[in-house]
Amino acid sequence: MSRLFLLVCACCIVLAACIPPTSTSLSERLVAPGGVSPLLDGARVESLMARLPTRSGRLAGAGDVPIFWRALDPGDYALEYRYTGNPDGTAMQQVAFGIGFKTPGTHLAPRGTVILLHGWMMDGDSLMPWALQLAQAGYRTITLDLRNHGRSGRGPTGYGTREGEDVAKVVGELRARGEISGPLYLFGVSYGAATAIFAAHDLGHQVAGVVAMESFANAGRGIRDMVPHMLSARPDTWKTAAATLIAQATYGRQDLDAVIAAADAQLNLDLDSVDVTKALRATPACVLLIHGRNDHHIPVAHGRTLAEAAPHDRYIEVPGETHLSLPMRLDRLAPTVDAWFAQTADAPSQCPRAGTTLPAPASGLVARAAR
Repeated sequence: MSRLFLLVCACCIVLAACIPPTSTSLSERLVAPGGVSPLLDGARVESLMARLPTRSGRLAGAGDVPIFWRALDPGDYALEYRYTGNPDGTAMQQVAFGIGFKTPGTHLAPRGTVILLHGWMMDGDSLMPWALQLAQAGYRTITLDLRNHGRSGRGPTGYGTREGEDVAKVVGELRARGEISGPLYLFGVSYGAATAIFAAHDLGHQVAGVVAMESFANAGRGIRDMVPHMLSARPDTWKTAAATLIAQATYGRQDLDAVIAAADAQLNLDLDSVDVTKALRATPACVLLIHGRNDHHIPVAHGRTLAEAAPHDRYIEVPGETHLSLPMRLDRLAPTVDAWFAQTADAPSQCPRAGTTLPAPASGLVARAAR
């Protein structure tokens, strides 16, 4: 063990002793997470993005918060993608990917438009593989940076509520510009999945289908589940071990109820009342809920709660996948996502139900209708 690591450990012990259990400093992270925790190589993504024929800009969301968008037309981008993560989930998940085209493929009339919404402390570029995969399947894909993330502006965090309002307003602006073509779909991961459900509720019958991957069912409950797990995670390098020790020292003894109450006051929002299940029940669009059975950030109980609340939707529970690995499993999920969008294209009020066949999922997916 290095001297630097031992020094960090000693500093953490001193720091922990100085922070009272009544501290609510964690609430600042809930109000404004700050930073980005990319699961993909940022430099690699930027170099590939520079080769793509995209359009981008900023549009005003709710409260005039600037929201960054990036559109990619359908075409053959020769996406090369391979999941290389550790299947037991103990190491940082990894992918190998690239694009093989030299000049953009012929653009076709879009089958529809997919709005992609990223997770907490990510940005739209983190969903680049999905944007390319769906563009190759014939869709125009538009990634958004949610408020307080990436290239978008700052505004009160809403844990999906205010962000959903941003999406609804930006969709209207994009439609006026001619960027929305054909049926409209929403695709969200984690924080973005909750946002997708709130946005689908706000947009009503404008949305044909939704894919919501590993959403929380209730924001307050999600925070209470996620924070202890993140503080008890098993780091796999000395750098992540040091970061974990610092986080444990800074936040580990804090009362989560007091932390959430402090965040409520700053956000003018009751996080325990941010109920995704309620929005899901009132959403007319067809929603495909997907959750990893080994998810400990937002445990699978959240996915099952959402499934029980959605009598006309579908729920897929994926054995062996975690909160970090599931969004990277294009190999397991892309055919099912594409089929869901295709089957909901023209009949959002007649969602695929029990007995409706989706493509046989690979690697042991367990699929069932929401009851």
